[in-house]
Amino acid sequence: MSKAHVIGLGKSGVAAARLLKREGWEVELSDGNTSKTLLQQQQELAAEQITVKLGQSLELNGDNLPQLIVVSPGVPWDIPVLIKARQLGIETIGEMELAWRNLRSLPWVGITGTNGKTTTTALIAAIFQAAELNAPACGNIGHAACEVALSWRGRGAGGREQGAGEAFDNSSLLTSHSSLDWVIAEISSYQIESSSSLAPRIGVWTTFTPDHLSRHKTLENYYNIKAKLLRQSELQVFNGDDAYLSQLGLSAWPNAYWTSVKGKDFLISEKGFYIEDGWVVEKLTATSAPEAIVKVSTLRMVGEHNQQNLLMAVATARLAGINRDAIARAIQEFPGVPHRLEHICTWEGIDFINDSKATNYDAAEVGLASVKSPAILIAGGEAKAGDDTGWLAQIQTKAAAVLLIGSAAPAFAQRLQEVGYYSYHIVETMERAIPRSAELAKEYEAPVVLLSPACASFDQYPNFEVRGDDFRQLCLAWAGGARLQYNSILSSSL
Repeated sequence: MSKAHVIGLGKSGVAAARLLKREGWEVELSDGNTSKTLLQQQQELAAEQITVKLGQSLELNGDNLPQLIVVSPGVPWDIPVLIKARQLGIETIGEMELAWRNLRSLPWVGITGTNGKTTTTALIAAIFQAAELNAPACGNIGHAACEVALSWRGRGAGGREQGAGEAFDNSSLLTSHSSLDWVIAEISSYQIESSSSLAPRIGVWTTFTPDHLSRHKTLENYYNIKAKLLRQSELQVFNGDDAYLSQLGLSAWPNAYWTSVKGKDFLISEKGFYIEDGWVVEKLTATSAPEAIVKVSTLRMVGEHNQQNLLMAVATARLAGINRDAIARAIQEFPGVPHRLEHICTWEGIDFINDSKATNYDAAEVGLASVKSPAILIAGGEAKAGDDTGWLAQIQTKAAAVLLIGSAAPAFAQRLQEVGYYSYHIVETMERAIPRSAELAKEYEAPVVLLSPACASFDQYPNFEVRGDDFRQLCLAWAGGARLQYNSILSSSL
């Protein structure tokens, strides 16, 4: 029996291990961490004849080497053991590539970009589902891609899931159909990097700004990784309002469909999608007549960036042959994405908005630009490399005060001082930030408290979702009249 080794006991790694097991591999899974939750998962997988090694890393010594290594998205592609594996001729792929190999007979939409990809992916999936297509969202959103492969390959004659299907208890995106129509995948640079043959029917590139450079080293390398996905896509959709992508334009991407919120005159090519007189308009060829598809006002989400997301989603849907009625219906009902400018509650006229997904300067700049001013901003966490100039300028324009949390707080305070902004307070934790933000909102008559961290979350939280959930719970407790209880909890944690 051929042996496969999966690195990383997250959602993606577990799904990959189960998929490999069903394909007849002898499967071993390792994770450098250990915890009560991981130990429970270890026991569950042992019952499925999947060996799990916790608190240790893969070692390529001796004769009993795996024939295949599958890497979870968060595992760096250039760690020594993976370099050695490739030198030894051991096939090494990412979880997304494994899913692709099982689902490549289906058409895929692959969405990538520095910012905007989650909202765009969710909107595309909503439109496809409104058109009665079984098109689950997966990858960085929704299910792991290998979970979708398990669902598809594991269905019986009556559409009943078999075997590994029991993994799906959160299945709003996976319907009871016996077949899939499309796969809608949000694909990060990490996942592209480890996917050699992934080739979507439609590739979408939302934005491109410096990010993840601690992993990818140079901007050029980061660009080339993302570009690989689009080069391998049959059809390509680009955000023509993105400064970096538009600069490359037709010289780099001559056959792409470009978009622009600024109108037809700003369309980079003679075909694409743009906004004119409040409508999303399509022009599918250089000679075809423009056609109005849907009113922009149908989308309830605010901000120009969301109009850009709307354009790319509509472009994808139309290239997939979806009619205007389904598009309009889906957009009208689309609630937005958790942790991305998500309205949590209103307390005494002040809106509390969760933008925890803004994990870099560019996303946080967009978040702040999208809300009413003056705003009370909560920022900080684990700082990333990048250009903070635009973000700082937006703070000076829109923020009445900034509350700083996490390990980045001292450095952010220094940067704010350097640009002459002194209305900041280092509060360290989210628990302290919420009551202080409410006080400051009253003091400055600010209509909005915005969590938009411009940072990763790993200094205080496992991920940005947990950070956003913490913000949500604390805000709802505050707004729900539980301030005495809240303050009691806070004082006991100090």
